[in-house]
Amino acid sequence: MLAAVHAHDGYPVNWPDRPAQWLDPPSLLAAWVAASGGRVTGHVGLSRSGAGDAAPALWSRRAGVPVDRTAVISRLFVSPGARGRGTGALLLERAARDARERSLHPVLDVLASDTAAAALYESLGWSRLATVEQRWSPEQTVRVHCYAAPA
Repeated sequence: MLAAVHAHDGYPVNWPDRPAQWLDPPSLLAAWVAASGGRVTGHVGLSRSGAGDAAPALWSRRAGVPVDRTAVISRLFVSPGARGRGTGALLLERAARDARERSLHPVLDVLASDTAAAALYESLGWSRLATVEQRWSPEQTVRVHCYAAPA
């Protein structure tokens, strides 16, 4: 399914050499999938913040709490054929609920060009903290919107 999302949307932007490891990074706290008719239709992960994540530091400064009091929603995607049914919102809420159960505040970074994802987050009450540039490699700099879940 990740390959279908990549072909349809270009997500992830840089296709990973090892997709299974990309979905299961060392910082991963938990992950969930959505399924319909025995087929996986969506995925979301919840991770500790990493060096490349901008939203945790922004939320930390704004809320006056340590960065380790945040959790990053990551790897959220829905199969192109399953969109428009609320799957993304359900996955996002599930991961955010788990973060809160761990006494962590959920945050995320999303490519500024991903207007559909930004619209979803904003429709669910997430606050845009800032738009920043991230250096993903010596040859690649991207603009990302940083969001925090409603308090």
